Amino acid sequence: MNRILITGSSSGFGLATARLFLDRGWSVVATMRSPQPDLFPVSDRLRLLALDVTDARSVASAIEAAGPINVLVNNAGAGLMGVHEAVAINKVLDLFQLNVLGPLAMTRAAMPGFRDQGAGVVVNVSSAVTLARFPLLSAYTASKSALEAFSEIFALEAEPVGVRVHVVLPGRSPQTGFGASARARSPGAMPEAYSAWVQGAFAALPGSDTGTTAPMDVAEAVWRAATDPAAPFRIPAGPDALALAKDIG
Repeated sequence: MNRILITGSSSGFGLATARLFLDRGWSVVATMRSPQPDLFPVSDRLRLLALDVTDARSVASAIEAAGPINVLVNNAGAGLMGVHEAVAINKVLDLFQLNVLGPLAMTRAAMPGFRDQGAGVVVNVSSAVTLARFPLLSAYTASKSALEAFSEIFALEAEPVGVRVHVVLPGRSPQTGFGASARARSPGAMPEAYSAWVQGAFAALPGSDTGTTAPMDVAEAVWRAATDPAAPFRIPAGPDALALAKDIG
């Protein structure tokens, strides 16, 4: 039976992905900082593990406890919103630790098992912000761009040992608490000197004509990456992400 390990499974994209794979007969290792069994139906194909991707010992423990896996989904992450001048540097460091170094650590820990099997899939959840320029998201965009750059080069290294690498790019998802969390992580990051510009920047953001991204859109994109050897390296998830990807060709 195929087994998938998903980071950040307590809400949003990770929760939807874990539920989808469980519904489709896979063995699922759902990881989160504090396991919450009530999020899932009772199943002998489900295992919940505590995991902090920014802690080396937690990463090693989770990979060992999970046992052999076929797919690793690096979904755990956070946002950060504000004018760069006003965003505290420690917040930026924390963001990169979670959004970049966390996936790198998880991938490194999973690779020996994949290599021994001669097969495996790594799916890194990025963001459609890398497809266009969105104001007030400089640090977040930089972190996701770094994750994608890593993924591109790592894919070259992984291919000879039978491991595929894919990047999923979700669009804006009001159904999740991601936006509110991003704002909460950066208090005071909208200084008065920038207030008029910030208002104009928000007014100029693309509307919802193309729709927004639902968590299930992301889950389906991860499913495609995990199960289709012919899937492209980058997989936009959600109608707004698809529209952005089409605009840039």
